[in-house]
Amino acid sequence: MQWFFVAAIVVAALAAWVDWRTGFIPDWLTIGAIPVGFAAHAFYTLAHTGHRLEAGQQAGLSVLGAALCGLIPLALWNANGLGGGDLKLFLALGALLLPLAGLEAELWSFVAAAVIAPVRLAWEGKLFRTVGNAAFLAVNPFLPKARRRELDPERFSWFRMGPAILLGTIWTAYLHLKG
Repeated sequence: MQWFFVAAIVVAALAAWVDWRTGFIPDWLTIGAIPVGFAAHAFYTLAHTGHRLEAGQQAGLSVLGAALCGLIPLALWNANGLGGGDLKLFLALGALLLPLAGLEAELWSFVAAAVIAPVRLAWEGKLFRTVGNAAFLAVNPFLPKARRRELDPERFSWFRMGPAILLGTIWTAYLHLKG
């Protein structure tokens, strides 16, 4: 299993580096890693056990990992709260790490983002404006139509998740491989 953590860290590191520099995570990396995860789990299991049924089960778990790790990011992407590259990266990590470790990496990635984002926003002088926008977005649907306001999309802050996803993946690997 350690090789799958190494692969996940490599994919997340490449994605974080490109995301940090360009603001995009390349499709060749994320979409390419998804079927590699399926096939790698099947071949690894087949090579170590010789049982085709178990190999198929591992490939199925890899598909399930991708699907489960995509649920919350898909909802966030639909709400314009997450980029498509981040969504596809979570799918790839689910395929590589299987459901439990994939969801754990996703959880730690969001924890890392929750720590990094306010620090970054404060550094850029946007923290209070962003918190105010978020509060207004939460209250706006409950206000009478006459009191609702449209927020200018330029007032929103965009956060590059790639580095946070890398930190979450590294932390998950550490927790699973220590000792």
